[in-house]
Amino acid sequence: MIGWLVFFFGIFLAMLGYASYRSYRKNRTSDDFIFAGSNIGTILGFLTFSAALFSAFTFMGMPDFFRTHGVGAWIFLALSDALMVFFLIWFGYALRKRATIRGYKGVAGLIKSCYGNSFAGYLVFASAFLFLIPYVSIQIRGISIFLDAAFPDMLPYWSWSAVLVFIMLIYSEIGGLKAIVYSDAIQGVIMLAVIWIIGLTCLSLAGGLEDGIAKVSASNKDLLSLPGPKGLFSSPFLIASAIAIVLIPVSQPQFTTRLVVMKSLKSVHRMAYAVGIFAILVILPTAFIGLYGAIKYPDASTADFLSQALLFDQEVPVAALAVVGLFAACLSTTNAQIFALGTELRSLLKGTDQANMRITKLSILAFSLIVLVFSTYMSDELVLLARVSFAGTSMIAPVVLGAVIFSKPPKALIGLSTIALIFFIMSIVGIVPDKYFGYPLDFLMYIILFVFTTILMVSHQKTQKQ
Repeated sequence: MIGWLVFFFGIFLAMLGYASYRSYRKNRTSDDFIFAGSNIGTILGFLTFSAALFSAFTFMGMPDFFRTHGVGAWIFLALSDALMVFFLIWFGYALRKRATIRGYKGVAGLIKSCYGNSFAGYLVFASAFLFLIPYVSIQIRGISIFLDAAFPDMLPYWSWSAVLVFIMLIYSEIGGLKAIVYSDAIQGVIMLAVIWIIGLTCLSLAGGLEDGIAKVSASNKDLLSLPGPKGLFSSPFLIASAIAIVLIPVSQPQFTTRLVVMKSLKSVHRMAYAVGIFAILVILPTAFIGLYGAIKYPDASTADFLSQALLFDQEVPVAALAVVGLFAACLSTTNAQIFALGTELRSLLKGTDQANMRITKLSILAFSLIVLVFSTYMSDELVLLARVSFAGTSMIAPVVLGAVIFSKPPKALIGLSTIALIFFIMSIVGIVPDKYFGYPLDFLMYIILFVFTTILMVSHQKTQKQ
């Protein structure tokens, strides 16, 4: 096992090193470092977008989600991602048009410029910081759970997290966003190949799809219907989840920036279609793994199930490749989101290009250390924690959409997004309830935000015409 691990990790690290070397430029500006020359093609674009979107929470969280909550997990993620693809086509066009007019240093900087209001920019940055830091910590927590369970005596628990962040810092420092894009492409291909190998193996161990479904039906038939054995997949939950996922390109800057740095609008459209296909391909085998887990490990803990299904029940080369694939999946999300936080901070700075570059690099280091600390306190519910992150960042969607749609957006949207964000945070910390009248808070807030945002935008449009 160790020999195969050394072999696969050697190849993987050599590929990352080559990507960093290809991306390095001696006399680069901060724009070259942050935006990769704004010349990303379709293939690299869809691979970096997909690798950042489908990460360790997909590789590890979704099999456990299928095992625990059943087939509704497919509706939760796959259907929502399909809807996001259609939204990407319009949003990519509108965002690139606004960025061309206003200039683009980051989402927070764009919002600040469009509204002529510094608070609007800091609101976007605060939302990203508050919810991306825990989301990145989830990824690191996930890989640490797996590696610690698989190799309990090899390294201390925290060492796995530290190694991952250290590797990310090295190649992002050398090559900037371009190195991250190349590494995402590598990691996306590895993740897709590994998850299909493991998925098909698990499906075979379950006796095939038909027999596997029959076994699940005999042991826990609620897994094969909505709302699932624990009643999670209610209509309000699925609707709210779909809205939160569809709004990811609006509210999470690592995806918004990738839409801007694409080579052309045609590349954005092709990328959107490819992401939709990738979503189906990457989620389907996680259902096979979850099916196998529901049959063989229905009562096991998350760590035990994942270590058995992804490692000990596989052939040795496949198990070693699974470790590398999981590491790659976690790395792709970690670097994308921490780098995005540095980009957002830089977009709000005033000063020389050299000073801004220095502050950006230091901020990426600081964010990485914060993530390391947070990762030791996160729970094992990877998918549900990821959903909280999606929902939290989506609360500032009105202020971003207003800036993209209008040349002079209504400033009332700033107040609306601020109130929504604060109220959502209060529900997380327990100051206000997370359910009202039997409905989840985020579901009700989306209804309220839709109504008020529509009223404000329609009223503003009429005022502009007059």
